[in-house]
Formats: sequence, C-alpha cells, structure tokens
Amino acid sequence: MKEKLQDQRIDYTIGALDIDQVDKDPLKQFALWYADYEAAKPKDPNAFSLATASNDGQPHSRVLLLKGVDKGGFEFYSNYESDKGKELAENPKASMCFFWPELERQIRIEGLVEKLTEAESTAYFNSRPHGSQVGAWVSPQSQVIASRTILEESAKDYSEKYPNQVPKPAHWGGYRLMPQRIEFWQGRASRLHDRVLYVRKEKQWILQRLAP
Repeated sequence: MKEKLQDQRIDYTIGALDIDQVDKDPLKQFALWYADYEAAKPKDPNAFSLATASNDGQPHSRVLLLKGVDKGGFEFYSNYESDKGKELAENPKASMCFFWPELERQIRIEGLVEKLTEAESTAYFNSRPHGSQVGAWVSPQSQVIASRTILEESAKDYSEKYPNQVPKPAHWGGYRLMPQRIEFWQGRASRLHDRVLYVRKEKQWILQRLAP
C-alpha cells in the first residue's frame, strides 16, 4: 500500500491566486470562493474539518457542516456534552479546514470559539427537520452505547412524545469561530502552490503571501 500511495500524484493546474486580486476582507473572499464551489455542484459544499484540543494538548478532528457566516465568524452546531463541546469548554482555540478538490482549493481558519446566544441556537433548531430535532434528544453524543437499537427505540419514544414541534435541548446549540488567521490555498503545478494569509491585527486584516 505504501508504494501505491507514494505513486499517487496530481498536478494542480486549474487556477491561480494573486494577493493583489483578493478581497481585503477574508470573509468576503470566503463568500466568493464558496459561491464558486457551490457552482461546481459538489456534495456537502459546506463540509469542513474542525480541530479542537483538550487541556492535555491532544488534538481531535472531525467533519462538520458550516451553518452560517455572520457577525464576523463561522457558525456550526453541536451537542455541548460531546467530545468537541467538552474540549471547547476547556480550550476555546480551534481550527477549521475546507478542502475543495474540484477547484483545487483549501481554506484554513484559526481562532477562538464562542457559543451563540440561546435565541440564535433556538431559531436554527426550529428550522431543522423533525427527525434531526429528535436526534438531538436521542444521541448521548460521543458516549459509548450498547447497540443501535437503543438509539432507534429512543427516537421512537421522542417522536411520539413530540409529534410536531420539538423543543431545543439545553445541551444542544451553536458555536461561532471568530477568526484570527485565514489562509486561502490554490493548488499550482509542481507543488508551487499559491497561499495568501490574512492575519487579524486589532481591527484590521494584514495580507501576506506564504511560500508553498
């Protein structure tokens, strides 16, 4: 397998990224790139990897779905009692990574995570499909369970208890990552990729080009 993996190579030739042509606001640049990626019609264009770390320094990553870009940050939702929720409570530093292979692009975002307000979390929860609302009650996320049957029986019970509107659980809600660094990466030939970095300095963004 090692030899097979070492022989897998793709030369990136689709596009280029010029620091003089990007928007001065990285959130606007993100919106531009996101629109490009949506147009490519991929599955789950809002999927990203979220990395968190607990106080022992061990990093953990998983794939989530971006649910908003608002108030200067990137929003997602979770069970507060999940592994990621506990880690963010201990250490609010986190990073997000979007990889868009159809466009040979990557976006890395680093910053501090804060909880959304209860009103914001409730508004989004109420917009979710009924099954997803029930699922928020059913799953003791990240905990060991004996079988899937436990989940299915619990889902049945909660669906009968809340046949229409499901109230938001207190242990479930949203987060907003407030970025301090955002890097836009465009694949280029011969591994000479374009990398443009935005660094937050007080109330302004400083742009820098990074070596690949």
